[in-house]
Amino acid sequence: MAGYILKRALCAALLLCSYGLAEVAAQHPAGREGDHSAGFELGQNYPNPLSRETRIPFELGESLFEEGGPVSVSIRIYNVLQQFVGAPTALQHPQGAGLPLLQLEYGSPGRYEAHWDGADRSGQPVGSGVYFVQMRVDGREPAVRRMFVRR
Repeated sequence: MAGYILKRALCAALLLCSYGLAEVAAQHPAGREGDHSAGFELGQNYPNPLSRETRIPFELGESLFEEGGPVSVSIRIYNVLQQFVGAPTALQHPQGAGLPLLQLEYGSPGRYEAHWDGADRSGQPVGSGVYFVQMRVDGREPAVRRMFVRR
């Protein structure tokens, strides 16, 4: 069993290098304590690894709202082949919970959370493996985090 897992991890690493997601994740490490240079922070999902569902914390800093208008937030889940798998839903959003976090507007700074049920866009549970959470705010450089699914 350990050999199988090691082989899958090596294959995932090779795919990441081939497709550039590892480079993106390395160049744009998200959620480092105190790092708000982009005005937002993508936290690590929990639980990680996940078996059924997970929560994804994120923070929108005051600097994003200096011009007085709302900001557009998108959080997307990708597999190691950079294929869009799905989008989590917003929790505690002013317009209500359960909205997909795709170009969703936020009008004030604060700490927020998203929920992902571990399913792809067709509602089927995703397979075990490495996935990436990408957060983009108003076209700024994205923040990327790795997430592990274990079924």
